Amino acid sequence: MAKLYFYYASMNAGKSSTLLQADFNYRERGMRTMLWTAALDTRSSGMIRSRIGLETGAHRFKSDTDLWQEVMEVHAATPIDCVMVDEAQFLTREQVWQLAKLTDEGSVPVVCYGLRTDFKGELFEGAAALLGIADKLVELKGVCHCGRKATMNLRVDGQGRAVAEGAQTEIGGNDRYLALCRRHFSEALAG
Repeated sequence: MAKLYFYYASMNAGKSSTLLQADFNYRERGMRTMLWTAALDTRSSGMIRSRIGLETGAHRFKSDTDLWQEVMEVHAATPIDCVMVDEAQFLTREQVWQLAKLTDEGSVPVVCYGLRTDFKGELFEGAAALLGIADKLVELKGVCHCGRKATMNLRVDGQGRAVAEGAQTEIGGNDRYLALCRRHFSEALAG
């Protein structure tokens, strides 16, 4: 029975490298995968990239992409063994339900990887929907500078100061975000 999985973590916890390893494992066994990443992340140019240097091409989803339709068109011609979605926090609630339909009606396993919360500690739309309906939730562990589990994503400005206000989505990497435990996240915002 196909299932919908959500692997979530803070920044720098290895979500993309875990996805790329899973993709490699499927392909090594002669199985076919379909990879997706957010078009919103203009740094990726249709690639899923990990910080440790692994990368591969992927389809790009926008907020109006019908994932059910896109995947099923390909699946009908040549069966897909697994769909993997990077940057799943940027999915819409409707797209998460489309992915659930892929597992329930299309019998295609779907594995999503993404952030749970933004720089304010608020759930992303896609993450909230996945936390609510995924068949299996898996937390990947990131590490704060103190050694504790990092669960929060602190946004910083060009001088490394904590940012408490702004749009929920601002694309960036280590230059804009720090993965911290809740204690150090709260201390950084308190200033």
